[in-house]
Amino acid sequence: MALIELNNIHKNFIMGDENIHALDGVSVKIEEGEFTSIVGTSGSGKSTLMNIIGLLDLPGSGDYKLDGKSVPQMSDDELSKYRNQKIGFVFQSFNLLPKATALKNVEMPMQYASAYNKSLTDATIRKMALETLEKVGLEARVNHLPNELSGGQRQRVAIARALVNNPKLLLADEPTGALDSRTTEEILQLFEELNRQGVTVIIVTHENHVAQRCKRILRMSDGKITEESRQPEKKA
Repeated sequence: MALIELNNIHKNFIMGDENIHALDGVSVKIEEGEFTSIVGTSGSGKSTLMNIIGLLDLPGSGDYKLDGKSVPQMSDDELSKYRNQKIGFVFQSFNLLPKATALKNVEMPMQYASAYNKSLTDATIRKMALETLEKVGLEARVNHLPNELSGGQRQRVAIARALVNNPKLLLADEPTGALDSRTTEEILQLFEELNRQGVTVIIVTHENHVAQRCKRILRMSDGKITEESRQPEKKA
C-alpha cells in the first residue's frame, strides 16, 4: 500500500475574474521510504501539491489517500492530529520562533502533541528534543536563539523540529533556497541520511541540482506532472 496516493486531483483558485487551475488532474503514488523531489518553475503547481500532500489544504476534487485513509473524509480534528503526529515540515524561511531557543522551538510540536498523548510529560519532551537536536549536529547550540545561529544551523533546528515527533513523512519546501552552496550540500546530505534511516522525504524545489539528489524526480508544469524519472542506484 502506497503511503501517498493521489487520484485525479484538481485545485482551482479564483483571482479577480480569472479561474486559476493550480492542479489539473494530478495522479501519483509515493511509497513509504521513498526520496522524491517535486520540481518546477513558479506557478507550476508544486507548492499547491505539497500543501495538499501535507494536509495544509484540501483538493477541490479527486481523491487523496494518506497511509490508506481518505483525506477528504477526515474531520478537522483528524487532519490536525495527523498533521502534528505523522508529518514534518521544513520551509525555506525556517519559520522559527525568534524569541525561543533552539530547544524551545523543537519542543513546540510535542507540546501540541501532548494534548493527544498524555505520556508526553515535560521531562519526556525535553529529552526527545535534546536527542533530536543532537541527531542534526546541534547539541552545542540548544540554548541559542535563532538570531545567534547561522542560516544552516537555523535550518537544522527546523529539521529537528520537523523530526521530533518521529513523522512518517518529511516535506521540505525550497529548504535550501536561503542557503549558500556549502550549507546546501550539508543539508542535502542530512536529508539523504534521514532517508537511509527510513524517513519518507519529499523536497519541493525549482533547482535542478537539488532535485537530482533525490531518487525520484517528478517534474510539474501548468498544474500537471509532465515527467517522471528515477536516479540510478549509487554503488556502495
